[in-house]
Amino acid sequence: MLILAGNTIAQSVTGDIIGKVMNFNDDKPLQNARAVVEDQDKKYYAMTDADGRFRISSVPVGKYTMYIVFRTDSLKGIPVDVPIEAYCNVGTIMMNTNAVQTMKTVPVATARIRLIYGELPVKELTSKDLVHNANKFDIKTLATSMSSEIKVDDDGQLMFRGARKGDMIYVLDGIKSNEVFSVPSCSINRMMVYTGGLPAKYGDTLGGAIVVETKSYFDLYRAYMSNQE
Repeated sequence: MLILAGNTIAQSVTGDIIGKVMNFNDDKPLQNARAVVEDQDKKYYAMTDADGRFRISSVPVGKYTMYIVFRTDSLKGIPVDVPIEAYCNVGTIMMNTNAVQTMKTVPVATARIRLIYGELPVKELTSKDLVHNANKFDIKTLATSMSSEIKVDDDGQLMFRGARKGDMIYVLDGIKSNEVFSVPSCSINRMMVYTGGLPAKYGDTLGGAIVVETKSYFDLYRAYMSNQE
């Protein structure tokens, strides 16, 4: 029951996918194209607006393959990696509406720093980043290595620049706490550090936030399947 509850909480952590679809032939926005992501038996999708932009909201974190549908044409095989409560920006997708499977992408998002709700940058580490990270055995040390605005005082408490000692929040798989718990690095899927511009859901503090998402059954299953290919 504990394992099931942990997986359920982990799956409640979501992010968004944003991007833009343009016509490959005339370089104009494609309106009313559908961007779709499938996760098991669920589908998440959004329609493009007049500027060709779309935003798929509340997608469970993880790696997926997205596809675009416009009238009778489709474009498949677009990789996306949804981060914790952040944007996965796939950039501009150039779609040939006269032929299937023609794609040219223009990436516009950085790999490790994303804008959250148009606010301040957030530092992020994934499970791949942690494999060779020398600080992976201690969450506090890992957090300080991710941002120069975080320090550990003599009492072992985290201090965020501009905030009082201990004025921070720790979120493990969606559960808030003022204490920082040790988590085996092999079980961490993603870790993010907010040092400013906190979303409203983390409004319990004026300092910062450390958000840790552990691997769920679906993450392990996807990793297993990718190794079989």
